[in-house]
Amino acid sequence: MCHAQSKFSTKGVERLGIPEIWMADGPHGVRAEISWDDWAYAGWTNDSITAFPALTCLAASFNPELSSQYGFSLGEEARYRKKDVLLGPGVNIYRTPLNGRNFEYMGEDPFLASTMVVPYIKGVQKNGVAACVKHYTLNNQEHWRDKINVEVSDRALYEIYLPAFKASVKEAGVWSIMGSYNKFRGKYTTHHPLLNKILKADWEFDGVVISDWSSAHSTEESALYGLDLEMGTGTDGLGTTTNDFYSQYYLAAPFLEGLKKGDFPQSIVDDKVRRILRLMFRTNMSTNRPLGNANTKAHHDVARHVATDGIVLLKNKENFFPIKDNKDLTIAIIGENATRSMTAGGGSSELKPKFEISPLDGIRARYKHATITHAMGYQTGPSLYNEVIPPTLDLDSLKTEAIKTAKNADIVLFVGGLNKSHLQDCEGDDRLQFGLPFGQEDLLNDIYNVNKNIGFILVTGNAIEMPWLDKVNALLETWYLGSMSGHAIADIISGDVNPSGKLPFSFPVKLEDNAAHSFGTSSYPGENMTQYYKEDILVGYRWHDTKKIKPLYAFGYGLSYTSFTLSDIKTDKKVYTQEDSITVSCSLKNTGTINGSEVIQVYIGKPKSKVKRALKELKGFQKTNLKHSEESIINANIPVKSLAYYDETISDWNIEKGEYIVYIGNASDNISKKIKISIK
Repeated sequence: MCHAQSKFSTKGVERLGIPEIWMADGPHGVRAEISWDDWAYAGWTNDSITAFPALTCLAASFNPELSSQYGFSLGEEARYRKKDVLLGPGVNIYRTPLNGRNFEYMGEDPFLASTMVVPYIKGVQKNGVAACVKHYTLNNQEHWRDKINVEVSDRALYEIYLPAFKASVKEAGVWSIMGSYNKFRGKYTTHHPLLNKILKADWEFDGVVISDWSSAHSTEESALYGLDLEMGTGTDGLGTTTNDFYSQYYLAAPFLEGLKKGDFPQSIVDDKVRRILRLMFRTNMSTNRPLGNANTKAHHDVARHVATDGIVLLKNKENFFPIKDNKDLTIAIIGENATRSMTAGGGSSELKPKFEISPLDGIRARYKHATITHAMGYQTGPSLYNEVIPPTLDLDSLKTEAIKTAKNADIVLFVGGLNKSHLQDCEGDDRLQFGLPFGQEDLLNDIYNVNKNIGFILVTGNAIEMPWLDKVNALLETWYLGSMSGHAIADIISGDVNPSGKLPFSFPVKLEDNAAHSFGTSSYPGENMTQYYKEDILVGYRWHDTKKIKPLYAFGYGLSYTSFTLSDIKTDKKVYTQEDSITVSCSLKNTGTINGSEVIQVYIGKPKSKVKRALKELKGFQKTNLKHSEESIINANIPVKSLAYYDETISDWNIEKGEYIVYIGNASDNISKKIKISIK
């Protein structure tokens, strides 16, 4: 019951009518079928699915209702594929822009991640499929991920890195959680006292803790410190020297032997099996489980809606976007990312979609009258999990052709950024550079010399350095958008949909402006396989705000094709008790000429605190769609209890009395009003 029988299944007990458990990656779509004993694909012809946008895009939507639709649609596809556990979502906090796996997560802010993950989990689990929130915990880089020992304060652990996991358990009722590879204070996190203490005791988690594949290291620690189900140990499947390899897992024959010898009380295995049986009664032994479906129009519509809601307009000089379709217009699409698959690669989240609309195809389908031309401009090697393959085409020829194509166009759309190859946005290691790879910056500079009418369509899951920013008139962050990618991008650049996404993490000007990188190698990537989170609670915008380091683009930032005004901003009173909720209200008006959505953001800070604090922290947000000239009253309710900090002197939460400041705006660096309140 407590260990795998194959790469993605457990055995069950046929004699007792206890079924197998079948699992599948991942957070953005149901992965293609994997072979029984190795990582090769099984070669099925009926395992193509809908690829949904990456979770950075979902977080950028700031739209919890849409997160519910995303989770439900994904759960339907997992159920259709007869999966019992979906290995996602990921909620590890964005600490460094070099983390190869940031695209799978929900940004740098624990409140945003907590708010967005809850409806996703509930949506998945409505289908009788368990969500498996990952990776618990402090897995904030891929480099040395299976060796690195993280040293971080209790305060940062509780305030920054645990809240989304806590919300998953306490608010969403998640049925499973995945451990992580790294160590915390010298012990591997997949079997760690914090699983028993925080997750199972304090939060009363009643589900199953599943190891990440090969993240278990010891029978004794796996038995005693909270691991319930061991997967993936020994990445060559059955192994090359041991018969019946799965029975040699730490929680297999060695665990049984320890139980027989009395090394472990039987209550330990009883607890693990009780949790696994409970998971089964919720999933594959449930009597009212829906059947699921895949690749429906409804799923494609949800994928497209999430994509358009999450695309962020970062720059739009002289209203470069939207671009109107007309027969006298020539648009040059430059860049390999205009045609490259962004569902392949990336590690365990790679997908086999039934189709993937490329940016080039999407723009061509939308622009019926304009002339659309394309040149690759640069090339990267094939997307492989652990190897960088050099380009096969002549790079000088590609560049020459791109410059010629751009010169003959009215408008250039440069589709660039990263991809999901090793050492980019990919599991297994981190990025090696903060800037654009593969000579894209040189190419962009050369194009600028022949055509200055450039818009940049950025495809990434991470922040990048932008010394070239003044050479582009407009900039769209489009993330990895899955099956409907090209249609969604065309929706935005044509103006069929007004962009409303907001950045779920800060873009620093240079890497050293990021908190984790400002302290040198002891903070990232670590020294002697140990790293110290020296920025403590000052992650992301908390660092930029508090240290007065101006970001290139701030958390919560995103432009629109219309304009909004905020007025009549107020709180319901000035003095609150610890049992109260703070109601912040304002009037939001669309003062432009087209319909659009705006995200009102409420931050709260505590000046003159007796402990170190960030200047302000996100405590509420509301996304509202308004027709042009329409006005609406927005209300945000913030429990005073959410203003507590983790007090290390008492190992518990504590609310400081005194004066606080409420900040209301539409980005962390664009505050319309500050209001003083006090807590009794």
